Amino acid sequence: MARRVAVLLFDEVEVMDFAGPFEVFAVSGQCGGEALFDVFTVARETGPVLARNGLSINPDFGFADAPEAEILVVPGGYGTRREMHDAATLAFVQAHAARAERVLSVCTGALILGRAGLLDGLSATTHRGALHELREHAPATTVLDAARVVDNGHIVLSAGISAGIDAALHLVADLHGVEQAAETAAYMEYDWRHRSVDGTAVVKAQRAAG
Repeated sequence: MARRVAVLLFDEVEVMDFAGPFEVFAVSGQCGGEALFDVFTVARETGPVLARNGLSINPDFGFADAPEAEILVVPGGYGTRREMHDAATLAFVQAHAARAERVLSVCTGALILGRAGLLDGLSATTHRGALHELREHAPATTVLDAARVVDNGHIVLSAGISAGIDAALHLVADLHGVEQAAETAAYMEYDWRHRSVDGTAVVKAQRAAG
């Protein structure tokens, strides 16, 4: 059965932050004739969301009627500085993260997770221009400046923008094998190299804490 993937949207969300992982999960398995993920978008309301640079998106669900999902994607963008202080957004993320198999934060989506208290005691990364903000708003988190992907098990985080594609492929590899992730990357014509845990590009939590 395909895993459901909920992609959070909000005004001023960075386009590639949500669209990159959306594409990865949406096309995984299609070459073999079977979609491995059922991807949908969710926002506070079902009306249009204006992403960065004015791109208008129509979310599939609002917070009130969003179905449960095995994977929750929390993207970044300038809108995170508002959403990280929004009670409804934080409550939605907390509730759905608690029931999800995995949570994927892209770029400054980490600020939302930090404010929601989901990064306490974990390791994390974010866009290089927001590392200081993450340290400020998530003081109980170990921030790894050089990491591109940080895998804490339940919560996976990526650095900025295009790094979300790497993190999504990392999850595909973890859940369905490296060959499936490589096939997905090849279909997207994305120059992806599967990286083992090396302490810099891809960091496992236990390695980061050790």
